[in-house]
Amino acid sequence: MPALPPPDAQALAHSERLRDLIQEQVFAGGGSIPFSRFMELCLYAPGLGYYSAGATKFGAAGDFVTAPELGPLFAACVADAVAPVLRELGPGAEFLELGGGSGAFAEVALKRLLALDALPARYAILEPSADLRERQRQRLAERLNPLLADLVEWLEAPPEDEWNGVLFANEVIDALPTPRFTLRDGEVMEEHVALDGEGRFIRADRPADALLAAAVRHVESQLEAPFADGYRSELLPQLPYWLQAVIGRLRDGALLFVDYGYPRREYYLPQRRDGTLRAFRRHHLVDDVYAFPGLQDLTASVDFTALAEGGTGAGFDLSGYCTQASFLLGNGLPARLAEAEAKARDEAARMKLRHEVKQLTLPTEMGERFQAMGFARGVDFGAAFLAGDLAWRL
Repeated sequence: MPALPPPDAQALAHSERLRDLIQEQVFAGGGSIPFSRFMELCLYAPGLGYYSAGATKFGAAGDFVTAPELGPLFAACVADAVAPVLRELGPGAEFLELGGGSGAFAEVALKRLLALDALPARYAILEPSADLRERQRQRLAERLNPLLADLVEWLEAPPEDEWNGVLFANEVIDALPTPRFTLRDGEVMEEHVALDGEGRFIRADRPADALLAAAVRHVESQLEAPFADGYRSELLPQLPYWLQAVIGRLRDGALLFVDYGYPRREYYLPQRRDGTLRAFRRHHLVDDVYAFPGLQDLTASVDFTALAEGGTGAGFDLSGYCTQASFLLGNGLPARLAEAEAKARDEAARMKLRHEVKQLTLPTEMGERFQAMGFARGVDFGAAFLAGDLAWRL
């Protein structure tokens, strides 16, 4: 892969504006802010954050590639998995996608649900970025027939009314601003961001509040040994509250999350002593998470045990947990590939589809690094996880 080029002058100026904003917050915070607040500003500061500004994020021209951007197969398989739930719930069922990306997932999912006679009454996209909402609107208006496009609605907050349906989130939890913790003389500390004498961002640890300290001790109690002094990682004590907020007043239905991460005992292995936090820019892993705020994605892996705790704590049953490869293969991937190859215009298009399958399923690509987890209440969603269920690892 070519060396990562430096940002251009316009991008650097944009980043400096966000850096100034963060520095102001550090001063206002008495000399430091929690890392979670730093991450929140880097990603979501209005008009300046990574997901709030106008640069391309997804695909070859952006900073990373998500499964829906590779081609149509991922979204088609997800549609196959949730179609029985939507049909079981009846004509009033809704579909809620958290974070619509470029709109690629919604485009394919709606077409596939139409073919399966499982269209929802409404396809809602909860998208905090005004820029991404506009890109999604444009894409779906251009590529969907008007009857399908009319089903799509954009939300700025979770539904307030009671609803039945399916909630879907692909690579959303990894982008939640996460607290970071470490241990010093047995005491739980929270990682903060401060400034050195020249105004550069540096790490500073402060005593953790009661919520974070209790969450760290809860995790620690499930491990083979206590955290060693100096061990540093991420933990989302707010995950259960976030889940309940985005679910809203969902009565009956299913939840489906796809993301990269580990079960808890693997997430907090002793050798993973600096956590999973990382930055990406132009498809390069960047070591310095403080570099170029607003121009690079910040992300941390998902503790799927915590997600299971949060989903069941919200009143849902765990339907299953498996690798992305198992989930896709168990929900029609071979058939969807055969259909797409039959419609492909030439051998180059067929080769592209086969490469997409490899990227989605190979262990060295997304196949095992990404996992799927589902929950249900009042419906049967377990059939979607019959291939390779790994719930025993949680």
